Amino acid sequence: MTLDEINALDQAHFVAALGDLFEGPPWIVTLAWKRRPFASAQAFHDVLDEGMYSAPLDQQIALIQAHPDLAGKVALSGTLGPASASEQAAAGLNRLTADELARFTRLNSAYREKFGFPFVICARPLTKEEILQAFSRRLGNSVEEEISTALDEIGKISMLRLRDLLDPSEF
Repeated sequence: MTLDEINALDQAHFVAALGDLFEGPPWIVTLAWKRRPFASAQAFHDVLDEGMYSAPLDQQIALIQAHPDLAGKVALSGTLGPASASEQAAAGLNRLTADELARFTRLNSAYREKFGFPFVICARPLTKEEILQAFSRRLGNSVEEEISTALDEIGKISMLRLRDLLDPSEF
C-alpha cells in the first residue's frame, strides 16, 4: 500500500486497512483519518502517536490492557492475532523451554499484580533474554513510568506494523 492510497481511503476503508496497527478497538486510527492527507509515512505515524499520547488516561490504560501477555495463555492456545503471533515468534517466545515459560508466567503475574495491565514491549527486535531483563528492570518502576513506557513501546510496535503494511519506498 502507498501513502497516496491511504490518503485516498474513505473512513471505513481506512479503519479496516489500518485498524490492526494497534491492539484493541481502532480509535487511534479513526482519529487519524480526520487529519489526512499525510505528507509522509513519518507524519502519519506522528499523528497516530499524538492521538495515543493525548487520549485520556483511562483510554490509554484500555489500550495497554488490549495487549496480550508475552508467552501467555492466548499465545499458548494459538489464538493470538497474526501480528502479535509474528512479533512474539520473532523474539523466540514461541520456542521457550519449560523453565523459560515458567519465568515468563511468573513475571507476567507479578507485573499484572503490581500495575493492573500487561507488560508491553516491542518484542520483534529483541531476544527473549532481553525481554526477560526488561521485565525484571521495569518491575521497579512506578505506575506512571510504566504507563509512559508501555505507550512508547506501543508506538514502536505500531511503527513496525506500519512499515510492514506500506510500500518500502514510503520510508
